[in-house]
Amino acid sequence: MHPVSRSLLSVLILPLLLSFAGFAAAATPEELIRPIQDQWAEIKYRQPEKQQADLYHALAQQVHKIVEANPASAEALIWEGIVVSSEAGAKGGLGALSLAKEAKLRFEEALKINDKALAGSAYTSLATLYAQVPGWPVGFGNKDKAEELFKKSLVINPTGIDANFFYGEYLLGRDRHAEARTHLEAALKAPPRPGRELADSGRKQEIQALLAKLNK
Repeated sequence: MHPVSRSLLSVLILPLLLSFAGFAAAATPEELIRPIQDQWAEIKYRQPEKQQADLYHALAQQVHKIVEANPASAEALIWEGIVVSSEAGAKGGLGALSLAKEAKLRFEEALKINDKALAGSAYTSLATLYAQVPGWPVGFGNKDKAEELFKKSLVINPTGIDANFFYGEYLLGRDRHAEARTHLEAALKAPPRPGRELADSGRKQEIQALLAKLNK
């Protein structure tokens, strides 16, 4: 893996560091996590894949500081889990398994605090881990558990872009094509998320790619 230059890290992470001073006075959990969401989307959708693992790792360290300062924030825990699981995905291989386990713990902690935080995102993210991580004896992956959690997330947020996208991706992987199409099309029609234009745009490209597979 190629190391990320200091200049690139400064461009991506410095805005997050500079915003720390205002975190204590953040009026809402959404304001607390907004810089994390912005940096995550910047890394995922605008940075080269070969650099993403290192960038996620740097971001995860900063998110952990936010969690330490706000241990009762389910929203912060969810985003620590998302960043760590993204690092695991970018890193790949068995070396990513410990990161996946760490992310799993963050989502489980968030669920204990507030399972409806961020429209049930902890359920969606935990379900995705169960769907993608290898099963026993290598990892904790469990397709049945994944489906159970996806359905819980959709009860809370039936029109959400991520809940429908990840469940659609799961269904496609299980060759349940008609169900997959239903959820992917629902994801494509999901209402926009204010302030998350880059994340929505990038996700819609991923949805279109999966729909293209279904149309072959």
